[in-house]
Amino acid sequence: MSELITAELVDLDLSAETKSEAARSLAERMVSAGRVTDLDGFLADVAAREAQMPTGLDGGIGIPHCRSEHVAAPTLAFGRSRRGIDFGAADGPADLVFLIAAPAGADDDHLTILSSLARRLMDPGFTDALRAEADPAVAAALVRGEEAPATAPEPAEAATEKTATAERTAAKPFRIVAVTSCPTGIAHTYMAAESLEAAARAQGVVLDVETQGSAGFERLDPAVIAAADAVIWAHDVDVREKGRFGGKPVVDTGVKAGINRPAELIAEARAKAERGEISGIAEDGAGPAEGTGGPSGPSGHFGVRLRTYLMSGVSYMVPFVAAGGLLIALSFAIGGYEIAGAKSVADHFVWGESASWAALLNQIGTAAFGFLVPVLAGYIAYGMADRPALVPGFVGGAIALAIDAGFLGGLVAGLLAGAAVMAIQRVKVHPTLRGIMPVLVIPLLASIAVGFLMFIVVGKPIASLQNALTDWLNGLSGSNAVILGVVLGLMMCFDMGGPLNKVAYAFAVGGLADPTPGSLKVMAAVMAAGMVPPLAMALATTLRRSLFTRTERENGRAAWVLGASFITEGAIPFAAADPLRVIPSVMAGGAVTGALSMAFGCTLRAPHGGVFVVPLIGEPFLYVLAIAVGTAVSTALVVVLKGVRRTPGSGAPADDGPAVAVAA
Repeated sequence: MSELITAELVDLDLSAETKSEAARSLAERMVSAGRVTDLDGFLADVAAREAQMPTGLDGGIGIPHCRSEHVAAPTLAFGRSRRGIDFGAADGPADLVFLIAAPAGADDDHLTILSSLARRLMDPGFTDALRAEADPAVAAALVRGEEAPATAPEPAEAATEKTATAERTAAKPFRIVAVTSCPTGIAHTYMAAESLEAAARAQGVVLDVETQGSAGFERLDPAVIAAADAVIWAHDVDVREKGRFGGKPVVDTGVKAGINRPAELIAEARAKAERGEISGIAEDGAGPAEGTGGPSGPSGHFGVRLRTYLMSGVSYMVPFVAAGGLLIALSFAIGGYEIAGAKSVADHFVWGESASWAALLNQIGTAAFGFLVPVLAGYIAYGMADRPALVPGFVGGAIALAIDAGFLGGLVAGLLAGAAVMAIQRVKVHPTLRGIMPVLVIPLLASIAVGFLMFIVVGKPIASLQNALTDWLNGLSGSNAVILGVVLGLMMCFDMGGPLNKVAYAFAVGGLADPTPGSLKVMAAVMAAGMVPPLAMALATTLRRSLFTRTERENGRAAWVLGASFITEGAIPFAAADPLRVIPSVMAGGAVTGALSMAFGCTLRAPHGGVFVVPLIGEPFLYVLAIAVGTAVSTALVVVLKGVRRTPGSGAPADDGPAVAVAA
């Protein structure tokens, strides 16, 4: 905070009576210091932020703040009021007012400032020193943290009051904010949130979770983030707008860790906060800033980061595949496969004719499919370098389509775009240019770089590889197709939503970007195998209730719906409780289902839906048969293995036994 506040930005006798007057008085100092270029425009942005939610904090503190295009550099002004000013805090008016201004293009700046300041404001010694200081230069130094206040002997009554205040502060609960996310955003995202919340309640920790799932996400209140002592990211796709969490200790891990060991993550967050380990977040929110320690955990390993980037792109691509695939499948169900060559419905639509409606659905679905590769590339880049990387990522994906590089071209284009943006962000620029970097300079330069590489350097080799893969899939038949089905089935069921599961799923979804008979068979096999684990566990808990705990039997009822909906994660509670028996059993059933689906020649254009899209599947009756056979195999195996006499301490089921570590 060394450059944020100077003596000229401090008013120790703030005469304002309202929060708008206080903001204007402090903003005028920013204008005089050359930090704000348009006073009225900046104050309008401050008022707009204040209208969203009051910025008063308990203890007589007001923190009005905003991002504004009228701010030249991140700035903090401080004012002290004798009368007190109402900023909406529950305990009354504020006498300490901090106005925080950040450039419009630097999302993390004002949050980093707000976070650091909020933590210091929890220290009674800091606020007492600001209330007592008579020199603006010393007050500015105190806010910057450059020198500690000199403490003179004080009366016994004041010492007693300070001791009581310190005890109240020490008694405040530890606060954590968390973000959970997974590639599909359907099950792991919310299961991790529930597990973290349950563990926090057990430890007396206040925890607020932001679930970045498929249904969108509601951002945590900036005031909640500012008041938090630590952050937990349990994610398999990149955390969105991570710059909001700048200046906090961060525990960075995968989403399954949030499900399986939430108490350990909370303990790690406490330890980091106690040690004062602050993870640096780059100005674009994409990662560690230069010269700072980045988040710990698996994100420090290249392989895990790469998977996270790729899964980020796949997670955003899936809704386009789902909508487009279902629309195309419906069009074929209504009008037959020949409808794909129908003329544009813009000129030939006839009310009441099924062929016109089928053509309409087909052309809408085809339009949705046209976004797959650009969205994949754009959000891979976004996962790497946040919003500035969206434009070059989309441009690279569009070029991949233009040169027939397909899904593989989109993967490479997204990685190139993210790398280009990250390289540009390392260049130091003058503070006055920061506002235009993410919206103009970075997208422009990165798009040029990605376009050159895709058109001139790597595009043609990737297109050749994509064509070879397509030919291989189309040529699959007999034993080769069955073997591929076995491999995909094993991958889908081994970790039930984990890395191997997502690799198989991403491979299948990628084939839908340029659908061929071979890629449609792969998608069918993957979804069929993914439905087996929860269905098998649901059937097993129904047939042999005595082999399962009461909690497992309750989870079994939910697993019927989860399995029918192609939510493989519905079997996780059973695998967590008894992995050596459950995982091999469901893998065997998944392998059988994948092999049968490929052998039967079943096809699928939709990447999700479970039994709800069976009428749109090629060879639907054989498809259901494949799932039923695989489910029966897994059920039989798990019943046999659980029926074998267990050794002492192996966790034999009992009605009053411990609950499973996680709940669906």
